[in-house]
Amino acid sequence: MATIKNVQPLSAEKLFDVLKTGFADYINDKLGSNLAIEYAHVFDEINVSFPEVIEGPALNITVTDVELTVNVLATESDYNTELLEENLISFLAQQAG
Repeated sequence: MATIKNVQPLSAEKLFDVLKTGFADYINDKLGSNLAIEYAHVFDEINVSFPEVIEGPALNITVTDVELTVNVLATESDYNTELLEENLISFLAQQAG
């Protein structure tokens, strides 16, 4: 679990839009890859999925006025979820800071 201060602050709706428009390019550029990424948003929760490499949601973001909390959901995955989490945290820190 990682926590990022929500300085902007970003609402869950705004963050969902930012993720959809910018995160795929960000992570694919960092990793030199072409990962497909899917997002699901319900209330203050956003799930991030990488369907080509991990079955089901891989990461979860909980959004409050004060902070963004990232949790790994795919704990049993063979894929390097730590790398995905690190890149998501870095992206969120840039957006929320």
